Amino acid sequence: MAKLQSTAKKSEQAVLVGIITAHQKPEQAEEYLDELAFLALTAGAVVSARFLQRLPYPNPRTFVGEGKLNEIAEYVKEHEIDMVIFDDELSPSQIRNLEQSLKCKILDRSNLILDIFAKRARTAQARYQVELAQAQYLLPRLTRMWTHLSKQKGGIGMKGPGETEIETDRRALRNKITKLKERLNEIDKQSATRRQQRGDKVRVALVGYTNVGKSTLLNLLSKSDVLAENKLFATLDATVRKVVYEDVAFLLTDTVGFIRKLPHQLIECFKSTLDEIREADVLVHVVDLSHPNAEEHVTVVQQTLDEIGALYKPTLLVFNKIDQLKEPLQQDDTEDAEPYIDRLKRTWLARQEHPVVFISAAKKLNISELRSVLIGLVRDTQAKLALK
Repeated sequence: MAKLQSTAKKSEQAVLVGIITAHQKPEQAEEYLDELAFLALTAGAVVSARFLQRLPYPNPRTFVGEGKLNEIAEYVKEHEIDMVIFDDELSPSQIRNLEQSLKCKILDRSNLILDIFAKRARTAQARYQVELAQAQYLLPRLTRMWTHLSKQKGGIGMKGPGETEIETDRRALRNKITKLKERLNEIDKQSATRRQQRGDKVRVALVGYTNVGKSTLLNLLSKSDVLAENKLFATLDATVRKVVYEDVAFLLTDTVGFIRKLPHQLIECFKSTLDEIREADVLVHVVDLSHPNAEEHVTVVQQTLDEIGALYKPTLLVFNKIDQLKEPLQQDDTEDAEPYIDRLKRTWLARQEHPVVFISAAKKLNISELRSVLIGLVRDTQAKLALK
């Protein structure tokens, strides 16, 4: 009897590479690689190894030093690695040199994020936005050799413009960029018209780092069924739901999550989705309190909000996932026992210029306080809008 062969697609094997610079502590570099590993997992790859090197700055030719490059090359050859992913954006010459040395597919952080966006784009608008970002990413890289692509059949980093784009010249790619921008301008006009037709309802936007639980919170507050996965960038398209509490009605929008080193092409191309944040009356900034770098994530989101001109809106800071904290939510039965949430409120986390609430969207903990504070913000905003 002939042996049946599995038709299941084999996951690509990946190696991650980062550097420790004078501006970055070793723990930070490790945490960045943890995030890069999560990105690779989201894209469908299996991470086989990680390489870190301490350098004052990236090597302009090969990102890492010659010795480390040889070490990576030996590992790639011995373990038949499909691709090497670098934690920073690579120049066209770096990519070309690395391809020649490592004899495999080379991706940088930006290319990996763009690939995830391409796979998760559902609407025509999101697909056009990602395709535009990929085309803008490829334009300065048309000089690269791409020799490995003749031996590759798709895979991570290959979705979107694809191999046929590589064979075209810069002029054809620029024409493509122009056409995509024209299509997106038309969609932007339609989106702006829809926003105007929503009337005078207060608009509340959920913002935050990727994978902090925004979609889970949207489902909870609006009683809807939006995709919520433990993966990065589960939501790309802005999702709007009408929410009614007591005598208060408002529009609640889930938006794309932010991340460190988000490719600037994506910020430019996702203008329409980010307009939902710019034009919101109230922001609900969701933070994964259980993450060891929660404070840095808050800073990344605030920097991105500042970049798009939405930093100074009325904001509710929601610290999510308190059920995943290592410390128990409440102390043992002692006379002076204090609920852990109350103790959290007395920490630096609560000393913000914005109101702060601690919840678990997944376990539905402390949601009544969240609703109460949110309704208060919406009512205040309604009163201010009525005076205009």
